[in-house]
Amino acid sequence: MVVNPEVYHLKPNRHAPNNDNPVLIYRDCLPLPFSEEKTTEFLESHAWVKKGTWGHIPIRHFHPNTHECYGVFQGESTILVGCGTHDLEDEGTKIDVSVGDVIVLPAGTGHCNLQSSKDYQYIGVYPKGAPQWRNELGKKPINLEEIRKEITAVEMPSQDPVNGANGPLLSLWTK
Repeated sequence: MVVNPEVYHLKPNRHAPNNDNPVLIYRDCLPLPFSEEKTTEFLESHAWVKKGTWGHIPIRHFHPNTHECYGVFQGESTILVGCGTHDLEDEGTKIDVSVGDVIVLPAGTGHCNLQSSKDYQYIGVYPKGAPQWRNELGKKPINLEEIRKEITAVEMPSQDPVNGANGPLLSLWTK
């Protein structure tokens, strides 16, 4: 059975380039029992690689050189997507996520946590073969043309992190 995501299209802001490809949220799709190990095994089975475990990160940032995916295995959070450090909060999109959800952020998408439960934890996975992420904080206005070139050069994932080789990410995202 294919799990279809919620789709969020973002426009560029002064401090976050965002991406023409949408942010994807797959609801309540992780295997039970929810755990770091089960979440890692599930997402890595679809050609994504775990590179860390995190909780609440309030600092607005984006990664121009790689796509990123979160597998929430504990707690809940309100994330803000689409904003850099000095963009107004209402210029972005607030999304509530909770245990069992998977969030896929295309390269260049501004993101942070606005509020989280004390037990909020997720693993961060990246497409197999992707470089180590680079954090950009969007503290000063970006050269949108230059940064968009880097973002559009990021390789497409070979698989959807939730559904595998035939998942909706591959048709929703374009090069």
